[in-house]
Amino acid sequence: MGKSGDTRINAGKIWMNGQLVPQEEARVSVLAHALHYGTSVFEGIRAYETSEGPAVFRLEEHVERFFNSAKILRLEIPYSHAEISQAILDTIRANGWKACYIRPLAWFGATSLGVNPLPNNPADVMIATWEWGAYLGEEAVRKGAKLVTSSWRRFPGDVMPGKAKAGGNYVNSALAKIDALAAGADEALLLDKEGYVAEGSGENLFYVKNGVIYAIEHSVNLPGITRDSVIEIAEDLGFTVREAYRVTRDVLFSADEVFMTGTAAEVTPVSVIDSRPIGSGSAGEITMKLRREYLEAVTGKKPEYRKWLTFVG
Repeated sequence: MGKSGDTRINAGKIWMNGQLVPQEEARVSVLAHALHYGTSVFEGIRAYETSEGPAVFRLEEHVERFFNSAKILRLEIPYSHAEISQAILDTIRANGWKACYIRPLAWFGATSLGVNPLPNNPADVMIATWEWGAYLGEEAVRKGAKLVTSSWRRFPGDVMPGKAKAGGNYVNSALAKIDALAAGADEALLLDKEGYVAEGSGENLFYVKNGVIYAIEHSVNLPGITRDSVIEIAEDLGFTVREAYRVTRDVLFSADEVFMTGTAAEVTPVSVIDSRPIGSGSAGEITMKLRREYLEAVTGKKPEYRKWLTFVG
């Protein structure tokens, strides 16, 4: 962030089409196709402070998802996986971050403005990094987040490509989030067109019942890298984890615990959904155990999860 009271992002140097430039020089044309039509793809990645310096969590998987998203949009990124990975490390190093959030973004540029971006709009690519703490705030982590069901449904897979982390998809998320905050909640719960639970505006959802952890699976959800990590951690701790399909809201209302996962949210407990307390109405014991284990894993304190870390050096 900037000065006191200033909420602007301070990203320092940004990698822009192969060059590291000051933030104020990383400019995009107002005629960029993506600005008009949402034809961009991005990733959310975190680097954590460890005893060996900053380390990026699951860099390879995030870069792979970045390229998969671009493929779905038929957006050709003019760099290799290895070049993007190296650029991420270079950007972190250039800014001297001990820990940071990382945002790679690729978009159709400003050559033409018809709805069809092909073949005249080559891709532009940037990577920005900045310091970012708890996504929903420290209080939501400590006490549990409050969710409200959004009137905006999660789009089906034949309307928008939910498996792509595409800019245009997030109009759906933004509308849900805006309304949730206006209603006094921390986050939105999105249902699909049939009324089954999909996900949060930017998180995957889990619930716990009688000691069993249920990972909500849905065809419209983005494949969660944090979700995958938490499932592995939970199983390593001896918990039974099951995939849950076609989950209705009342299942969550009567759960012992509910929590959300995501790169930004990490592992965040849920204490209230639609004015109904979940379990005891506070952060659940299993959720907080998973959160502690996850944070120890991403900060290099668990040797068995070192495989997930790429050290900046």
